[in-house]
Amino acid sequence: MDRFGDIVRSKREAKGLLLRQLAAMIDIDTAILSKIERGERKARREQVVRIAEALEFNVKELMIQYLSENIAYEILQEDSANDILKVAESKINYLRNLK
Repeated sequence: MDRFGDIVRSKREAKGLLLRQLAAMIDIDTAILSKIERGERKARREQVVRIAEALEFNVKELMIQYLSENIAYEILQEDSANDILKVAESKINYLRNLK
């Protein structure tokens, strides 16, 4: 399973873009994009959208990868990580029904 940064790098390379070219397209520093691709820095939500648009990649799909990785890292060290996810899913459904 690829990490978010690996997906970005793979899509960028498939489009034949250099790191500096994509960085310019999404208006961030090349060093920041490099760190995002290497998993040394988390992208911000708006950066994820700009990356997806620049790479002509499905925004929803890239956002799912981004958010799920953030959640996974947040609860990775918890012994009950899988149970936490199950309860969170129930809470999401409950909160959606409140609207």
